[in-house]
Order: sequence, then structure tokens, then C-alpha cells
Amino acid sequence: MAIILQYTAPAWVLLYMVMRGRQHATLQRVGAVALAFVGSFLAIGMVGAGGLHISRLGVIAALLASFSFAFYNVVGHDILARYDRWKVLLYSLASAAAFWLIVNPPWRIVRAHFGINELVFLTVFAVTSVLLPFSMYFAGLQHLDATRAIVASCLEPAFSIVIAAVVLGELLRPIQVLGIVVVLSAIVVIQMPDKRQSEDEIAVVEPIE
Repeated sequence: MAIILQYTAPAWVLLYMVMRGRQHATLQRVGAVALAFVGSFLAIGMVGAGGLHISRLGVIAALLASFSFAFYNVVGHDILARYDRWKVLLYSLASAAAFWLIVNPPWRIVRAHFGINELVFLTVFAVTSVLLPFSMYFAGLQHLDATRAIVASCLEPAFSIVIAAVVLGELLRPIQVLGIVVVLSAIVVIQMPDKRQSEDEIAVVEPIE
């Protein structure tokens, strides 16, 4: 339920872009956003899950995550149109690091007495789960408009399910396979040329290296 609420972010991005007059609410865009949402819902296996208990605090937190994700895409695209993506990435990660230095000070980590194996794992985990994905996503935001980028990001739960099935041997239900196919369809739809799209809407951002 949390991830489903978070992945309402494409709808917020499209709504914002339409309200600001930066995009039109075409059938293609609205349809792609709807497909991405429905596909994520199916892929995570919410259909037929049963016994669902909803926490009000959890719903609020998930919606805040959704708004934050939408803000990240819209503002990130605009910033990357003006500044080098590596500089933006540096400031983003440095800000996050400063925040966590306050929430979880270094002396707490020292008191945990991590061994060399744990430190190596944490380093590899930080690089593969944060540094590489963020750098790649920033590159995507630099070349795609915010709506296309955030719809493409809906592949995240689909990939998570496939990796869990391949690596961990988790059962992949037919409804989840259908969800993955629907998400892929949404990404194909949103990337197709839109004949109604005016030239000033097309995001042409040359890579700044």
C-alpha cells in the first residue's frame, strides 16, 4: 500500500505540469500515467492480498513521499537544464549526508563496532543502491521531461519483483506478471511521439559534461 501511494507521484507531476501550462493533458499522457499506476498496483500483488490493515499515519507518510518524489522530478529536471548533473548530484548527496550526520551521528556508528566485512558491504551497498542509481536517474531527467521520467521510474517495483523471483526464488504470481506488462506498456505509450505536443514543450537539454 505504501509503494502504491508513493507511485501516485506521476499523477501529481502531470497535474502540476498541466496547471502551470507546461504540458497539455493529452489522452496519451493521462493514459500512460493511469497505466503506470494500475500496473504498479497489480505488480505488487495488491489484488487478492486480503486482510489489508491501513494505518492513517502510514497513509500520510506515503503520500508525503509521493509529493516529495513528484517535487524531486519537476525541480530536478529544471535544475539539470541549467547546471552540470555531477555538481547537482554532489550537492544532493552532500545535503543528505549532512542531514543523516545529525539524525545518526558518527559516534553511534563507531559504537556499533562494525567489522571489515560489514564496512565493505555498506560501501558496496551505498554505491550500488544510491550513487549509481541517482547518477543514472539524473542523466534520465536531463534528457526527458518530468512526466516521462517519473512514468519510467514506475519500473522500480516491477524490477524489484523480477529480481526477487530470480535471486531469492520468490513466487511470481500471474497478476504480478500482468502488472509488469502494464507498466512496460505505460512507458512505451509515454515515450511515443505526441503529435499535439508543441515545440516549446519538448525538453531539449544537451548533456553538460
